[in-house]
Amino acid sequence: MKLLHNARQAALPAAILLLVVLMVVPIPAALLDLFFIMNITISLAVLMVALNAERPLDFSAFPTVLLFATLFRLGLNVASTRVVLVHGHTGSAAAGHVIEAFGSFVIGGDYVVGLFVFAIIVIINLIVVTKGAGRVSEVSARFTLDALPGKQMAIDADLNAGLITPDEAKQRRVDVATEAEFYGSMDGSSKFVKGDAVAGLLILAANIVGGLILGPVSHGMAVGKAAQTYTMLAIGDALVAQVPALLLSIAAAAIVTRVKSEKDLAGQIGSQFGSARTWTPVAAILTLLGVLPGMPHLVILPMAATAGFAAWKLNQIAKRPKIVEPAAPVEAPDPSKIGWDEVTEAMMVNLDVGYGLVPLVDERRGAPLMARLTGVRRQLSKELGFVVPQVRVRDDINLPPYTYRLMLGGVCIGEDQVSPDEMLALDTGQGFGELIGKKAKDPTFGLEATWISPGDADVATGQGYLVVDSGTVIATHLNHALGAHSADLLGADEVQSLLDGLKERAPQLAASLATLPLTTLTGVLRGLLAEGIPLKEFRRIAGAIAIAAPRSQDAGEIVELIRPDLGPLIIARLAGVREPLRVMTLEGGLEQLLGQAMRNDPGRQVIEPELGRRIVDALQAAAQPLIAEAKPFALVVQPAIRLAIRKLVRTVLPDTPVMSFFEVPEDKAVEVVAIIGGHTPQPALAA
Repeated sequence: MKLLHNARQAALPAAILLLVVLMVVPIPAALLDLFFIMNITISLAVLMVALNAERPLDFSAFPTVLLFATLFRLGLNVASTRVVLVHGHTGSAAAGHVIEAFGSFVIGGDYVVGLFVFAIIVIINLIVVTKGAGRVSEVSARFTLDALPGKQMAIDADLNAGLITPDEAKQRRVDVATEAEFYGSMDGSSKFVKGDAVAGLLILAANIVGGLILGPVSHGMAVGKAAQTYTMLAIGDALVAQVPALLLSIAAAAIVTRVKSEKDLAGQIGSQFGSARTWTPVAAILTLLGVLPGMPHLVILPMAATAGFAAWKLNQIAKRPKIVEPAAPVEAPDPSKIGWDEVTEAMMVNLDVGYGLVPLVDERRGAPLMARLTGVRRQLSKELGFVVPQVRVRDDINLPPYTYRLMLGGVCIGEDQVSPDEMLALDTGQGFGELIGKKAKDPTFGLEATWISPGDADVATGQGYLVVDSGTVIATHLNHALGAHSADLLGADEVQSLLDGLKERAPQLAASLATLPLTTLTGVLRGLLAEGIPLKEFRRIAGAIAIAAPRSQDAGEIVELIRPDLGPLIIARLAGVREPLRVMTLEGGLEQLLGQAMRNDPGRQVIEPELGRRIVDALQAAAQPLIAEAKPFALVVQPAIRLAIRKLVRTVLPDTPVMSFFEVPEDKAVEVVAIIGGHTPQPALAA
């Protein structure tokens, strides 16, 4: 196998060397015949591959093949020109039997006829086929390059929507890039064919002029005899070269005009012409022409009969019942056997619905909920920085009719009821007046709400209520629940995909993470997600991890080590560039007390229950006005107690970031809105 591989590698350099030999070293006429037949064989093979390709990229090597085939043919032209001019005076067989055959049999031995035949072939090749193929190549290259960004965005959208896997997305990107390169190469390769046709004209003229000079001067031939002999040889040589050139031009035109299909070109054309509706009008028109006076009836009427027979035959084929092969008998399942699909869950995220909510996911009714779920996944994927797994929707007869349940990894993370035929009016604090309907609570944020009739939606909106349909309620609940459990969505496979993407953008940075086990890196990233830090800026996060990895191999410790480097990412979600960061702090004595407790028992990171309860109560009381006004804030404490405080407030204020002093940049303005354990909130300070 290795020997065969080495032989393939050596074949191309050997072929290039052969081209040089043909142009420089004189070769005998017999060997010239062999090369001419080889040239025709290669051109036919290229044409067959082009016709059998289902899409242009199936013959992606065509531009390079076209280059070498053109060079081979030009090398033969140089070699044959040398033979014609040196030995042409000896007769028509001086340059080999192939040239003799084309010069005598193909054009009937009349060099005037040969000149016209050659001129017609050159016109067909140069003006029609080559020029048309070149124009199509140019337009295809332009449109392909213009459509490249859109195709890349479509691939990213399908990947974010979970319609394709990362491997499929990578392959599609390769195909799109290859397609753009192919059409760009074809645009340039068409110039080879055009130049080859022009070179054929010049070589023909050179052979004729050279023969008219060498014949009388060097070999004492009469001018008429020299003109006939050398012109016949020159035309035969030109035709031998132009026939393969015409075949390659047809192959190039077939490739660039090819439309992607599951069939080859013959099958595609046959399927589109294989209709009785095509041939019936043809037969009728030919019949009318055939009965007109003066028309060649013996030619037109048989052709009309052939077209009519084809139409009748195709009509009969279309009426035949399609034979459906009987399906293989399905064996009845063995009740004693239990399959793995019965005991394992294939999907990470599931949405179970009662039978009353099935219309929301029924494709026959438009499946309004499915489009919203795709939008939720796309938005979450952009926010979190990795592709959120697909959501499988399934009906559960054990659920009440209008109940849905959100499942993540087999654990219920949300459950509520909706009314599919009604709208939910949410009181966001701006609503006034009473609404007629069933009172409820928003499953996502716990707002007071009312299920109302769709006809009352405009009235409720006018009264300041936010009105949404049941599909939006479920999708919003799912979005919030998955965001709150984003750490559980990230696994080793998703982390590996992040690393693969980093290798393409920053290979050295990705290599620096190789010392960290994948499980540890997964733990670090999940820890960041649990703290509300998304992975969108994975390159920056990876740089911080690479610096911290030599100091520790523990995921929790690495998270604490890199948080100061990621502080600006956390603050960016809480305050604008010119806006001060609203913070709450602990009273100095309380911080010292907690710090001493953590130093005495650093492994526990747990606060005494009664003290913890008082801290939580004070924090909730201070946070209520800010939450009501939708003003984000952070709790900033000493680094030693940050983790313990985070565990304490996570159950009551899960969206409140707990930061250490080291995570707040020195140039960031800070407004202290409350001091927990003190008396009154302090005025704004600038740090």
